[in-house]
Amino acid sequence: MKLVRDARTLRSKAISSLRIAMMTFNSYDDDGRITTVLLHLQHASEMLLKAALVQAKVKVFDKESGQSLGFEKCLRLCQNGHGLSAEQAGTMRAIDSLRDAAQHWFVYVAEDLLYLHTRALVTAFDEFLKRNLDTDLRSHIPPRVLPVSTLPPGDFTFLVDREYKLIHDLLKPGRRRRDEARARIRALLAMEALVADSVKVSEKDINRVERGIREEQQLSAVFPRLISVGTSSSGQGATFTVRFSKKEGAPVRYVGGDDPEAAAAVREVDLRKKYHLRASELAKLLGVNSNQAKAIRHTLDMDQDPSCCHVFEFGKTKIACFSDNASRKMKDFIESGADLDKVWKDYRMASRERLPSQGQALSALARAT
Repeated sequence: MKLVRDARTLRSKAISSLRIAMMTFNSYDDDGRITTVLLHLQHASEMLLKAALVQAKVKVFDKESGQSLGFEKCLRLCQNGHGLSAEQAGTMRAIDSLRDAAQHWFVYVAEDLLYLHTRALVTAFDEFLKRNLDTDLRSHIPPRVLPVSTLPPGDFTFLVDREYKLIHDLLKPGRRRRDEARARIRALLAMEALVADSVKVSEKDINRVERGIREEQQLSAVFPRLISVGTSSSGQGATFTVRFSKKEGAPVRYVGGDDPEAAAAVREVDLRKKYHLRASELAKLLGVNSNQAKAIRHTLDMDQDPSCCHVFEFGKTKIACFSDNASRKMKDFIESGADLDKVWKDYRMASRERLPSQGQALSALARAT
């Protein structure tokens, strides 16, 4: 594959940042180590995503501001049409969330959890690099500089459970370790990005979790998202790979970070970030016209699915917006070979059949009054 100039430059920047992250991870110096690793892993991920988009001739500059697209937008574009899997996106999003917490305040990430996330990011980076830019990490980074740990990582659920118990101990009266406990809580909240579309850690969320831990709530009640995360690993040494995946879990209730009722709930993300596509943008993204998109949504009953659609109200104006889940479902439907012309005709027939019944209902209401 012959790379265009900007894609080649961005790929080089991505690999350079990954090299720095690896060297820092394996360094003898602990001062600023976790923050440096997270900063460069996140930068490596963003440069890799942009390199893939540029190579695919996708515009990566916003028309209005003239600035390059942010990490989250690039992640969604790559996930929607350029081969980035949900698991790979979750790994990159978790690194971004941890980096955000480390850069703007402070965070404490246990060594084996840091290693697990770093190895998972290296795995996702290498797989996406091979798929979209026709090369692999071994061609650019000697295996000896990949992250090495004398603490082999255990099961993710076990590690989270251990962190939870440690936080509980740090919060006991007389310990005077509350700052460290809250830094560890911030790290666990940031890790929810493994299975959430968007995560922003706030002090209200940390207060909610701290209150739940002090009240002896179980891990499954305070962090229901984290217990739905599973890991799989293979190989050893330089070939060791880690992948995060989502397990089926119990349904959870969403609350605001300052909800006074209980800690046993998952905080809601910014709805505008989750449902970021208008109907016209969704149709354009999928390469269909607005009528076909409307018919597909009707066929899949997506407008009634809260994971796909949300109606924002601005005074008397109501605007339906859609999530990445909606675009993925519609894309799968289109790629299944469905006849879109027939789907549109069936939708029109169904619409015509509904109209008489609505008219009869209005006539009956008029007679009743």
